[in-house]
Amino acid sequence: MGISPYYILLLIPILSAFLLLLLSLIARPRPSRIPIKGRHVFITGGASGIGLAIAHQAAAEGARVSILARNPKRLGEAREAVRLATGVEINVFSADVRDAKAVSRAVEEAGPIDVLVCNQGVFMPLELEKQELEEVKFMVDVNLMGTFHLIKAALPTMKRRTRETGLPASIALMSSQAGQVGIYGYAAYSASKFALRGLSEALQHEVIADNIYVSLIFPPDTETPGFVEGEQERRPELTNIIAGSSKGMKADDVAKASLNGIKSGRFIIPCNFEGTMIAIATCGLSPQSSFITAFIED
Repeated sequence: MGISPYYILLLIPILSAFLLLLLSLIARPRPSRIPIKGRHVFITGGASGIGLAIAHQAAAEGARVSILARNPKRLGEAREAVRLATGVEINVFSADVRDAKAVSRAVEEAGPIDVLVCNQGVFMPLELEKQELEEVKFMVDVNLMGTFHLIKAALPTMKRRTRETGLPASIALMSSQAGQVGIYGYAAYSASKFALRGLSEALQHEVIADNIYVSLIFPPDTETPGFVEGEQERRPELTNIIAGSSKGMKADDVAKASLNGIKSGRFIIPCNFEGTMIAIATCGLSPQSSFITAFIED
């Protein structure tokens, strides 16, 4: 005699509830709130685009903001723009993230950091067969090695800071939806952004005991000067067709989603509905701040 379909339907919510309980006991995720007001937020790539938008919003919420970028002129313009919009004076530092010593000097001068936003990034879309290795190395050096330089420079004082204040800190890495799924014409760029996933997952294991939360942000195509100048103008036609099927976002909206996710201590921060679906599909064994999201992603 077979099992009645009625009993099978009845078992589904029971098994779901059991799985939720099991996840809560095994994974034991710990949600946390990362305070922003009155704390030091250090943002790279902060002279324009998403980084500048995050600087605006963090300053408006009462944070002490520092931004780092290569171009002194753009840094000055960014400082003035934030001052006019919020009435807050921010600190600016000129350095190339590829230069570990320059990054270390800037971080030391800025003082202990509570929230580090590694937002710097370059993208040069092209089929790998046609792309020069110098361009590949440039993207890897800025997007990946630059992030290593920043974290290495900031982490010791961040750890001391959390011990002194008892407040949680955050390290946020700006990836891309091209760091979740490979896209035609993005072989080198996707490689540099996919690597941030491995860095983030391993780093979270290493720093969670120090009350430091790692966040990985996955914005879609975003309306920034870098996108218009660097990506949209030169990417292959097939890439344009693929990208055309996905709706882009404004820098202010990405910044808002990013900052909200950072303050919530979330590991994965998608920026729109499509990004949320991709995050669920590609979650793997990423750290979780809630067993509800762990259950959904499983």
